[in-house]
Amino acid sequence: MSAAVLYCCDPLNPRRVDEHFGLEAREVRARGGTVALIDHDALLRGDAERAVARVSGGLGGVWYRGWMVPSDGYAALAEALGRRGCELLVTPEQYRTAHELPGWYPAFAEVTPASVWRPAGPREVLAMEDLAVLAKRLPPGPGIVKDYVKSRKHEWDEACFIPDLADEAGLARVVRRFVELQEESLAGGVVLRAYETFAESGSVRSVRSVRAETRIWWLDGEPRLLTPHPDSAFESELVPELDRIGSAVRRLGCRFVTTDAALRADGVWRVIEVGDGQVSDLHQVSDRGEFAALLVGS
Repeated sequence: MSAAVLYCCDPLNPRRVDEHFGLEAREVRARGGTVALIDHDALLRGDAERAVARVSGGLGGVWYRGWMVPSDGYAALAEALGRRGCELLVTPEQYRTAHELPGWYPAFAEVTPASVWRPAGPREVLAMEDLAVLAKRLPPGPGIVKDYVKSRKHEWDEACFIPDLADEAGLARVVRRFVELQEESLAGGVVLRAYETFAESGSVRSVRSVRAETRIWWLDGEPRLLTPHPDSAFESELVPELDRIGSAVRRLGCRFVTTDAALRADGVWRVIEVGDGQVSDLHQVSDRGEFAALLVGS
């Protein structure tokens, strides 16, 4: 029996799939898959029962496929679906592990930039002294700040890139601005990462977008698809070294995972980010039919 896929509904028309995922959902149906709708807004409000009100009972194993959900919200979704005879194919524990950096970092430490973190709540301002202590655990030089899930790379100079981790005032200023802009969406805490220089590709020459990232989709520890990163302005024709990355994916032990890989300036492949495949986006040129076949055939 083909797996069912739960898509976010259109906020303006809850009887249809959110436009962003519409083509993908049509490809799932074309391959014999079942599509059901959940209310993402209700889930974010903490009303998991309302979120799954349109999901038929007894669907069995299901994928969630949609916008990001906080780990606690995903756990609430799993409980609400369980009461309807549905079971998410990615457990809440697996989702948190792949979705949040502290969960996936230990398995990938050898193939990803050095990282440290500290739990923090939304709008919580960390003292300059505490940030300095945290930064000293990283190699000297530049770094970036993010939370457990996302950075603000589109505000690169203002709220992402730290030119010198030893500059306590500069470090505190960038982190403070990052926390301010994240507002209530700050996930888990503050992460500092060592900055690495990546090989240039294409004609783009800005610091934040110069690398060409490849997104690798892993199912049950095996690489199933290679696509450009969704934010990439160009398609990378480079194929990452899958053996080292695959070893880390298998150590992680999660069902459906994405890894974003880029070629460092010294010719070494590095993993930039890891994510749960259910909430990882596709590049606009990626084949939705190929991706739908991956979901339905599982």
